[in-house]
Amino acid sequence: MRYLPNAAATSRLSPQELRASFLVSNLFRPGEIALEIVDLDRVVIGGAVPSDAPLALTAHPDFLSEYFTERRELGVLNIGGTGSVTVDGERHALGKKDVLYVGRGSRDVSFASDDPDRPAKFYLVSYPAHASHPTTLVTGESAQGATIGAQETANRRRVARYIHTAGARSAQLVMGVTTLETGSVWNTMPAHTHHRRTEIYLYFDLPADAIVLHLLGEPTATRTIVARDGEVALSPGWSVHAGCGTSAYSFCWAMGGENQDYADMQPVDISTLR
Repeated sequence: MRYLPNAAATSRLSPQELRASFLVSNLFRPGEIALEIVDLDRVVIGGAVPSDAPLALTAHPDFLSEYFTERRELGVLNIGGTGSVTVDGERHALGKKDVLYVGRGSRDVSFASDDPDRPAKFYLVSYPAHASHPTTLVTGESAQGATIGAQETANRRRVARYIHTAGARSAQLVMGVTTLETGSVWNTMPAHTHHRRTEIYLYFDLPADAIVLHLLGEPTATRTIVARDGEVALSPGWSVHAGCGTSAYSFCWAMGGENQDYADMQPVDISTLR
């Protein structure tokens, strides 16, 4: 279990302590499922990289449940080669940037790669669920999307929504992918907060020599951490979340909380950022 510091403590952390608290690394390990439980609404994030054999998702002992999604829902994003997710005997093929929503009560979940030399990389986000919704596949092509921003402000990007009120339905999970165009580096600005939900960023499709400077903290006391390809930044409801990269990249945004309205946010006036 990862416990996050509050706003006051965050303003006093060293760079190493900031990274230890808000950045999750090493989730995508060949032949393994890696999971981390965070006290942000008891979200679980993880990575599954099947190689020669399928990987079965089992319940963490902390759940005190018989199987992983007994009382939870799960979003699965593939950021690697082609593969599949099998849910209670039904196989779902996932290409890159396809998302599978797995509803509460799905007993057996496993992951497989089509080619062990180019394995799938499944990113997992799970929240407790108060209701059951059907398992639903949303491809990158069918996801509801829009291109926003401008080249002049270096934030021209396509925002694709997968799990949301007008797409794959869920109890509280909202999930999508934003892809920046070449020459754009800001993932969002002006920054904002979410009082009624948390947000989590997975940065991916970053070149090996590229980084993202991820902005977090209270609007008047911002902090910065360096994120690289495959790393996850955690954002409590009181924290801003924005980032600027040294090249274009993609990121998966996922949220959980009491409100699934995508527009439920508190914009921050850039002139007030400190």
